[in-house]
Amino acid sequence: MSWTYFLRKAPSAIRNQRRWMSVRPKEGNGTRSRDKVTIQTLQTLRESKVPISMLTAYDYPTALSCSSNPDIDITLVGDSLAQVCLGYKSTTQLTLDQMIHHASAVARGTTHPFLVADMPFGSYHGSIDDAVNNAVRMVRDSQVEAIKLEGGEEIIGLVRRLTSIGIPVMGHIGLMPQRHVSLSGYKVQGKNVASAKELVRTSTLLEEAGAFAMVVEAVPKELGRYITENVTIPTIGIGAGPWTNGQVLVWDDAMGTWLGHKAKFVRRFANLQAARELGVQSFANAVKDGSFPDPVRESYTIDPAEWTKFLEEMSKG
Repeated sequence: MSWTYFLRKAPSAIRNQRRWMSVRPKEGNGTRSRDKVTIQTLQTLRESKVPISMLTAYDYPTALSCSSNPDIDITLVGDSLAQVCLGYKSTTQLTLDQMIHHASAVARGTTHPFLVADMPFGSYHGSIDDAVNNAVRMVRDSQVEAIKLEGGEEIIGLVRRLTSIGIPVMGHIGLMPQRHVSLSGYKVQGKNVASAKELVRTSTLLEEAGAFAMVVEAVPKELGRYITENVTIPTIGIGAGPWTNGQVLVWDDAMGTWLGHKAKFVRRFANLQAARELGVQSFANAVKDGSFPDPVRESYTIDPAEWTKFLEEMSKG
C-alpha cells in the first residue's frame, strides 16, 4: 500500500496531524516561518484548492533563494541543468553522477520546500534492479526527498517497486524532454483523441502505482484540467493550462537568465540577465579606469612604522 493511498484513506484526524519538523528563519530577516513541506502537505494543498508552486534549482545559492520564500512549496533539481548550467544540447547528455553532484548542493541550501530530483536519462531504463539501485544512490548520496521519472506504462513496475521500498516518485507525462528525439522535437502532446486518451490512462496508472504527484507538460489546457479532475494526487503543470493543482517553471526561464528558446508557456518574472550583464560591464569599466579598488575603502594598509622597517630590511639586500 502506497503512502499516498494511506493519506487519502486515513481519517482526517490523523491526516491533519503536524508531524514534520519546523523550519525557522534566521532571526531578524523578516521572513515568515514555515513548516517543512511533505507529501501530506502537498495533498492537503490540493484538497484545499491552494495552488502548489514549484521552481527548479541547480546549486546552493539558488536553493537558498527558493527557501527564502515561504510560498515556494517544491524545489526541483531538474535535468534541465544539462542545458542551463552545463551547456549540453539536451537533457539526455546528463549523467547520474552530475545530477547527484548538483542535487547535493541544492539539498544543502534547502529548508522548507519539498525536494525532488529528476532521474537522468538512462539511469532507469535498464533492469528494475539497476534502476532501483540508481534511485537509492540519488536519495542516499544527494539527500533529496523524492525522485521524478518521465514515462508511462513502461515505468509502472518501477514506480511500484520504488514506492514499496519508501522512495517517493513524482511522475512526468505529456511532453517528455528526455524523449525529444523520438517525439520529433519539443511538441505539444495530447492534441488528438488517441493521444489524449493515452495520457489520461497513463495518469491513472501512475496514481495506482503509488506516485504521489505528477508533472503534466505541454498539453492542451482542457486536457490538463481533465487529468487533474480525474486523479486524486497533485498535478503540477508546465504548459498545461491554469487548472492543474500547481505550476512549475525552470529557474532560468522564470528569472530571465536563459538565452535559449522561450516556450509559449514561459513568463519572465525577472530580468536577471540584464542586471548580470550590467554588473559585468560595470566591473570591467571600474577596473579599466582605475576606480576599482578604491585605495581607502577597498584596500588594506600596514602600520607606517612596520612599512618603514620593511623597506629598511629590503634595502639591506
